[in-house]
Amino acid sequence: MDDGLLVPGLQDGMAAFAGDDGQVILVCNHEIHPYEVADSPFGRQAERFGSAASHIQYDSGNNRSPGLGGTTTIHYDPVKRRRTHMHMSLRGTENNCAGGPTPWGSWLSCEECFFDPGSSFEMVNVVHREKKHGYIFEVPARSMESVDPVPLTHMGRFEHEAAAVDPATGIVYLTEDRHRSLLYRFLPNVRGRLAEGGRLQALRIGEAGSFDTRNWLDPHGMAVDRSYETSWVELEEPDVRENDLRLRGAEKGAAIFARGEGICYADGEIVMTATIGGMQRLGQLFAYTPARAEGRKGEDRRPGKIRLLAESTSDSVLRHADNLTMSPWGDLVVCEDTADHCGLVGITPGGEQYALADNAYSRSELAGICFSADGKVMFVNIQERGMTLAITGPWPV
Repeated sequence: MDDGLLVPGLQDGMAAFAGDDGQVILVCNHEIHPYEVADSPFGRQAERFGSAASHIQYDSGNNRSPGLGGTTTIHYDPVKRRRTHMHMSLRGTENNCAGGPTPWGSWLSCEECFFDPGSSFEMVNVVHREKKHGYIFEVPARSMESVDPVPLTHMGRFEHEAAAVDPATGIVYLTEDRHRSLLYRFLPNVRGRLAEGGRLQALRIGEAGSFDTRNWLDPHGMAVDRSYETSWVELEEPDVRENDLRLRGAEKGAAIFARGEGICYADGEIVMTATIGGMQRLGQLFAYTPARAEGRKGEDRRPGKIRLLAESTSDSVLRHADNLTMSPWGDLVVCEDTADHCGLVGITPGGEQYALADNAYSRSELAGICFSADGKVMFVNIQERGMTLAITGPWPV
């Protein structure tokens, strides 16, 4: 890359931003654990880490096992169809899975892990951690240097997956990749300034405690296309010592989801996936409609509602839904993460599913689906091969 480091592997969540002179700026996550040295930006023996030591690292691992995840920022010229610049924009974090773009021009990068400081033997080497992990970090898209890695502790410490910001309110909605996970929202003290703190809450459905949306045991649990009224439970002290935030939320009556993964803002709704939800555990798709007074006094008079958009079966086009985005032509585009073969599936506003693309290159999951601001280029990652694709339409924009 232009900073002298190697292109990291295991590309995952990603977003596209408008750059200068028609260029596209991509901010891309890398879901790398410290033992996955083959995908390291510093080389297999961390031989390039010395040249990067002057840059700000979140966790340098006592200069022996630095965090290998983080984000890269790519500048892409869609006319010449080539990369013009690339650098490591967030360093020293781990397992940066997905995240989400903000309306103010930044990317929220989520660590999908929960680790404490200390040394541990993991896989084939010893990992020396200096910091706690399990946080969200904000990366301005236009930054040409590595950013100051500030963990947004008020947004909770847990195995984060993805984030979506409602541009109408500035509220951030968060998913969690656990078999018994919650849907969270973060109410910032100051809109657009997440580092200044706020309140973390978890979604509650109806009056029954801990409504189970997974439909694993009860075929009549959550019905497709039925709307359920919601409320939100408060989660005090979200920067937890133990990995029990989801358990504390469930004790207060928060709804349970089956591995919440992708989430995005789509035409006034927050759409999220649950990768192993449903009777056949092939995945679910939910849509949350915010209250008119979302996050404000009087919200309970006309509360927000959630509905199950789709539940995959062996007859569905879509299997194991993961990352997703709203397309320029008004359909959802969903990445699959399944053991068979992975593709991109489109879903119309009426719920019709169609195959948009298949990964004929490998068995890897697809991730990071996003579009350029003008809607002309679709970007997607093939995770295991560490490839980012720019796919030119024409799209029905």
